[in-house]
Amino acid sequence: MSRRRRKRRKMRPLSALLALAFVCAASAQKDPHTLPGRSAVVHLFEWKFDDIAEECERFLGPFGFAGVQVSPVSENVIVENRPWYERYQPISYKIATRSGDEAAFARMTQRCNNAGVRIYVDAVFNHMSGDHPNAVGTGGSTANTYNKEYPAVPYGNNDFNPTCAVNNYQDANNVRNCELVGLHDLKLSSDYVRGKIADFLNHLIHLGVAGFRLDAAKHMWPGDIQIITSKLSDLNITYGFRSGARPFIYQEVIDLGGEAISAKEYVNIGLVTEFKYSSSIGSAFRGDNPIKYLKNFGEGWGFLNGGDSLVFVDNHDNQRGSGAGGSSILTYKQSKLYKMAVGFMLAWPYGFPRVMSSFFFDDKDQGPPADGNGNTLNVVINPDMTCGNGWVCEHRWRQIYNMVAFRNAVEGTSVNDWWDNGNKQIAFCRGGKGFVAFNDEFGIDMKQTLQTCLSPGTYCDVISGTNKGGSCSGKQITVGGDGKAYIEILSKEDDGILAIHVNSKL
Repeated sequence: MSRRRRKRRKMRPLSALLALAFVCAASAQKDPHTLPGRSAVVHLFEWKFDDIAEECERFLGPFGFAGVQVSPVSENVIVENRPWYERYQPISYKIATRSGDEAAFARMTQRCNNAGVRIYVDAVFNHMSGDHPNAVGTGGSTANTYNKEYPAVPYGNNDFNPTCAVNNYQDANNVRNCELVGLHDLKLSSDYVRGKIADFLNHLIHLGVAGFRLDAAKHMWPGDIQIITSKLSDLNITYGFRSGARPFIYQEVIDLGGEAISAKEYVNIGLVTEFKYSSSIGSAFRGDNPIKYLKNFGEGWGFLNGGDSLVFVDNHDNQRGSGAGGSSILTYKQSKLYKMAVGFMLAWPYGFPRVMSSFFFDDKDQGPPADGNGNTLNVVINPDMTCGNGWVCEHRWRQIYNMVAFRNAVEGTSVNDWWDNGNKQIAFCRGGKGFVAFNDEFGIDMKQTLQTCLSPGTYCDVISGTNKGGSCSGKQITVGGDGKAYIEILSKEDDGILAIHVNSKL
């Protein structure tokens, strides 16, 4: 017995050190490495690398965006009719997609980092492609998908889990070891497979990325992800990252409750996408759950801890009716409600926010704007700063980019002086740095004198206009010596939100 006791005493320090190491790694991998005063990222869905580089320099950097999530960069199989989801069917780990090649990717990371905008890559390594006759990739690679042979990696049949379909979300083994919608499931328990994935991600780190979105993380065992991320290099100091900085990790885990797999299983690795936030905020602004209840939005609604969460109003999946949330999800197609929901997300101090930037679509499978040969079209910028050529560019809507500036201005403050009318009109302060109000009532005007918590003076409402050179192109709000101001949002107005902050003072 004494020997067993001594043995246990020897083992405890090792287990404690391992646990501490994992905790430290998780904490480091939750740092997005944004520049000071920047705290929101944008998903430039399906944009070309050269267009992203230009957008970093001409808009994202100057308007205070912290980073960009780019679509998967690994070579994908070419699917008939070129749907958007072909990007999520890798055929190799070459950087070769409709967004560009490795040279274009390297130019983008350099230019965006120089502009103070970080790059996060949507990384797909739960699986390779599904079955395709005569499978050819966007970089010219071929594969025998029916035999699970991907010579450009190379992967063979033994590098995949046995063929079975994900069909039981009450069974974690089924969800994590079987094929999601027919996509060949990689054997992440294999050291060889883990090494190939780590090599791919490390190459991207070498080229200047700040971190990764892990696609389909719910379909991978947390332990496998933990081992793979432990093999990643520190960020490349050539691009302005501090020495020893670890790549930012955020994981796609759809958890609305009631299934075998919980998002909480992944918080020891990095941030987790909080899908309950997306569905709940859409439901609230649609009127299903009056916005007065948003007073404790976040942990009070059963969400993950805010420090563990990446939040969004919509993403590329659920804006198309898949990926959780159903009819509650708001998109650019409901523009007034959508701008209110995104405005709330950016004004509310919960989670790390990601703004969606879409292309127009009618068919949910529709790929990005393209020419007759399937080549993605350039993003055209109109004189009024909006986009053309089939691109929505929600991040260029004044109501959204000015709320990114609002979030930057109120950083470090909490919510105070909450007001609501008992239903669908709310307002609150962010310390003494910002004030925002929402009117989600149909056919009812908001006309209230409210505490703004700001110093006396005249402020430009950054929703209806912009403060340029001391002149406001929208509403002007006069704050008195007591911090109060008359706030009016008419139901017939284009926008149901009003916002002022310290930097919008005239």
